[in-house]
Amino acid sequence: MEILANVLVALVAALHVYILVMEMFLWQKKPGMSFHGFDAETARRTAPLAANQGLYNGFLAAGLVWGLIAADPTGFRAQVFFLSCVIVAGVYGGLTANRRILLAQALPGAVALAAVLAAR
Repeated sequence: MEILANVLVALVAALHVYILVMEMFLWQKKPGMSFHGFDAETARRTAPLAANQGLYNGFLAAGLVWGLIAADPTGFRAQVFFLSCVIVAGVYGGLTANRRILLAQALPGAVALAAVLAAR
């Protein structure tokens, strides 16, 4: 179960690295604009906000990686904390921005958190 939990945490971390890249570097390029359905002007105007969001997603990813490499109990605690942050951010984003964030961010975080807690 521990291996499964670690794989799920790594996948959530990778998801947040992907989000970082989309929001910080590809927001005004074709992949970013088509992903969000924005035209060039909307992407240009919202780019600073997106970059800020991307940075926060990078911090979530970094915390999850720290949780994977740190010895317990620190590693376990970091995983629980940062997965909880992922879930809260996903629920908030799903309620305020786009419902698909619930499935794309909160659900993977919740599944990974359940696996981390079950592996304990």
